[in-house]
Amino acid sequence: MERSLRRKSVRLIAAVSRGGGIGKNGKLPWNLPSEFQYFLKKVTSVSRPGKMNLMVWGKLCWYSNSTSLFLLPNILHVVLSKTMSTAPDHAHFVREDFDSAVRMAAEPPLADLIETIWVVGGTQVYRDALQHPWCDLLYLTDVMADFDCDVFFPEFDQELFKLQDKFPGVPSEIQEECGIKYKFQVFKRETADGV
Repeated sequence: MERSLRRKSVRLIAAVSRGGGIGKNGKLPWNLPSEFQYFLKKVTSVSRPGKMNLMVWGKLCWYSNSTSLFLLPNILHVVLSKTMSTAPDHAHFVREDFDSAVRMAAEPPLADLIETIWVVGGTQVYRDALQHPWCDLLYLTDVMADFDCDVFFPEFDQELFKLQDKFPGVPSEIQEECGIKYKFQVFKRETADGV
């Protein structure tokens, strides 16, 4: 990427069941309201009023979610699609690929507004983000149960992204909700490009 770009943190966030499952038939296969509140708190947090985060969605992931998720404070939404020419309802932008979405956030006029780029799926968008040199943190909730899934979080290099024992603002205890145990985890990139 060109020197004129203002580097942004690229962060992935997902809840992942045993076997790597993240969805089934366009829905989450579990109902964990407190885990979802954690997700919302992470993606909407900014350092000060007037700042925003960019949430990056694959097209299928966007259309599989409820419109209430699109009306979040401090969030601008970009949907990735090679076929759409205009942003879908409630989205702010459409871009052809992940790199162009990152570039948009790192260049004027958004460079001064956007703090963090949050990647919320699906699988190919996660895969592209994992390869990006600005990807520094993975917020993965380990859902400690088996679920029938048809969408999966991609495998990633756990020598490059190391599981953190403790991480600020992330509970380290095992949680339980609706009879399902889960644990919040953060994987941090050990070597960052151009830091």
